[in-house]
This record gives sequence, structure tokens and C-alpha cells, in this order.
Amino acid sequence: MAENVETLTVTILREIRDEIRATNERLDTTNERLDTTNERLDRVERRQVESEVRLSTAVLALGQTLIEVRDLLKDRSADRGRLTRVEARVETLERKVG
Repeated sequence: MAENVETLTVTILREIRDEIRATNERLDTTNERLDTTNERLDRVERRQVESEVRLSTAVLALGQTLIEVRDLLKDRSADRGRLTRVEARVETLERKVG
């Protein structure tokens, strides 16, 4: 009977050992997948940062362009007022001259 208990104990211990090995193999596979996932996430993060830098640069350039357009429009507005005054003076002179 003691032999049966020893044999059963050894069998159970071997099964536990085999299950632990299988679990370790699954963990190794999971760790490899996690490493791959982490590498992909690192690449995505780098691309996101690069995109944000490009976007920030474009937004700053657009802001500068808008300032330039505003300044041009102000200049044109001032020119339009002068042009209107000159046209009125020309009309006045034309009426006087006939």
C-alpha cells in the first residue's frame, strides 16, 4: 500500500511538473507577444509625436499667414478709402471742366 501511495505521489508530482512546464511555455509565448505589442506601441507613439510636431509647425505657419493676410487687408482697406477720395475729386474736377 505504501508503494501505491508513493507511486501515486510521484505520478501527481510529475503531472504538476508537466503542467508547470506547459504554463511556463504559455507565459513565454505571452511575453513574446507582449514584447511585440510594446514595440508596436512604441512605433505608434513615435509617429504620433512626429505628427504632433508637424501639426504644430503647420498651425504656427498658418497663424503667421493669417497675420500677413490681415495686414494686407488693412492696407487695402486704407488704399480703398484713398481711392474713393481721389475718385470723388476727379469727378468734381470733371464736372468743373465740363
